[in-house]
Amino acid sequence: MNTAKLHELDPQVCLTDVLERVASEGTKNHQLHELLAWNWKAARQRAAQQAAA
Repeated sequence: MNTAKLHELDPQVCLTDVLERVASEGTKNHQLHELLAWNWKAARQRAAQQAAA
């Protein structure tokens, strides 16, 4: 939660997404690094930029 706050993320949104991805088995063991707050934020920013383009 604090890591999300440090990266200026809404902890509830971040945690909800991460837990949903883990629970749905949509994230494999070798992809767990993608769920770290700084990687999660970067992926969200890339997706927003692509959507805007």
